Amino acid sequence: MKDAVTTGAPVLILLGPPGAGKGTQARMLEETFGIVQLSTGDLLRAAVTAGTDAGKAAQAVMEAGELVSDEIVIAILRDRLADGDCAQGVILDGFPRTTVQAEALDALLSESQQQINAAISLEVDDAAMVTRISGRYTCGACGEGYHDEFKQPLQAGVCDKCDGTDMKRRADDNAETVGSRLVAYHAQTAPLIAYYDGKGSLKTVDAMLSIEAIAGNLNAIVEEAIA
Repeated sequence: MKDAVTTGAPVLILLGPPGAGKGTQARMLEETFGIVQLSTGDLLRAAVTAGTDAGKAAQAVMEAGELVSDEIVIAILRDRLADGDCAQGVILDGFPRTTVQAEALDALLSESQQQINAAISLEVDDAAMVTRISGRYTCGACGEGYHDEFKQPLQAGVCDKCDGTDMKRRADDNAETVGSRLVAYHAQTAPLIAYYDGKGSLKTVDAMLSIEAIAGNLNAIVEEAIA
């Protein structure tokens, strides 16, 4: 049986609403510090594909059209943290989402004398986020991202990267849906932010800045966490 994540390896949480740039920033942190991004969705898919006990349990639940329980997610996370590439630390994206999950995560980490080094909240302006997300579209061929206001292709309708012309928009990337998602996020996450603030591990970053400025602020937080 594998041991849990190596004692002393930093454990970070990245919080933020849809479109705040969590995925982009997590990938940059991976490259800079060698810490591993763990996304709940990716973890579930990988566990199902690998056929682990927890993965099989998750698959059965999903095939029944039900939500995967916190216990199964924690079991999958426990298995993943035991992998060697997590020895340099991890950054969790998409988990925890509730204080109940946060408490379960604390219990899991305590098994190896670990704790959350920093819970980083990417702070956004909701009105600006509606504009940012509702204007997104991608090249259907290569996945290159564009925006009605901030990043249009050099030739209208033609991808700069692959010359593809099949541009796609997500059906839920409209102002009304995005607004609803933001309201739901804040309602769900407010107790979680209070939870980590109470533990002294909450950090905030202005996610309305440039990608480079956000990355610089995150790097400073991570450097302090791993010192």
